[in-house]
Amino acid sequence: MTYTGGNIPKLGFGFMRLPVIEGDENATIDIEQVKRMVDVFMGAGFTYFDTARGYHGGKSEAALKRALIERYPRESFQVATKLPAWMAADAEEARSMFETSLVESGAGYFDFYLLHNLGESRSALFEDYGLWDFAREQKDAGLIRNLGFSFHDKADEFERILEAHPDVDFVQLQINYADWDSESIESRKCYEIARSRGLPVVVMEPIKGGSLVKLPESVAAILNEADPSASLASWALRFAASLPGIVTVLSGMSTLDQVKQNVEIMKDFAPLDEGERAAVDRAREALAKLPVIPCTDCRYCLKGCPEGVRIPVALASLNILIAFADEYRAQENYDWNAEGGEASKCIGCGACEDVCPQHIAIIDELKKAAEAFE
Repeated sequence: MTYTGGNIPKLGFGFMRLPVIEGDENATIDIEQVKRMVDVFMGAGFTYFDTARGYHGGKSEAALKRALIERYPRESFQVATKLPAWMAADAEEARSMFETSLVESGAGYFDFYLLHNLGESRSALFEDYGLWDFAREQKDAGLIRNLGFSFHDKADEFERILEAHPDVDFVQLQINYADWDSESIESRKCYEIARSRGLPVVVMEPIKGGSLVKLPESVAAILNEADPSASLASWALRFAASLPGIVTVLSGMSTLDQVKQNVEIMKDFAPLDEGERAAVDRAREALAKLPVIPCTDCRYCLKGCPEGVRIPVALASLNILIAFADEYRAQENYDWNAEGGEASKCIGCGACEDVCPQHIAIIDELKKAAEAFE
């Protein structure tokens, strides 16, 4: 069964940034608040829930069981979860994650199952561990209804994976209006590849981790002038949901107010009209003119770095600070993606600067990143 959006509402609940009990040193998930969030979401007619092994320290799936699966008829919602091979020590541990997800979620089966966060060196692990064939076996057994993968990399790698595995049912992509024409993320290119193959798309990061509700005043003014009654979040959610072939648009909601605001935006969803699309285009153009570090993520700098510093990650995190003044999102991006290649490991050899097509003063920028994020 292939979904092209169908009757699934265009807002999905990401179980990634759940509320925790205030003052709890173990960051215990506040299940009672999550239940209220689920009730508001379901009560408004939304049905898609997205989790993963590893979310919330491995506790997200169990939280989904308590807040949703034990409290609503199984046929009344869709569950998506993901297998992160790069968290496993070997193939056996990676495969065991599937059974662990079934047990901890109590879902019985997964409506959408994803091989998680393919791209860069991570893609090879899914091949090495035999996870594509393993996942197909679970689908044949009826434990997976739709098999796909989530992706964080450039269009060429996306195309390569699809050439090797053309039988996937859907894909999950990072899509938002700020990244639409980004040379480092290539949202539009990846989306168009999916569309050319007839693949339904689940959208992640539609608000760019919250950054698109923290726009610079000059950019926010463009959208506010176009529609003073529309929130910044509504522009971002509706941009993504207006694209053809979208299954749903995920939002990692962490408070009851966020759930209420998002369901209000999306409960009577209408695609952007021509004037609204033009306003988003103007906002994107204004964002592109901000004085950010001109890194295009070409990754030439990585090849000769003797310390393995994740230079593009450091520069991207600094750009989040420059463009959006979003300290939380910048730190999150750095923590998630720079592990093992922190900016402080730079020894100032200059190998990166010698090959940078943009002539960025990388050594100086890495010092700023180390100071800001470590």
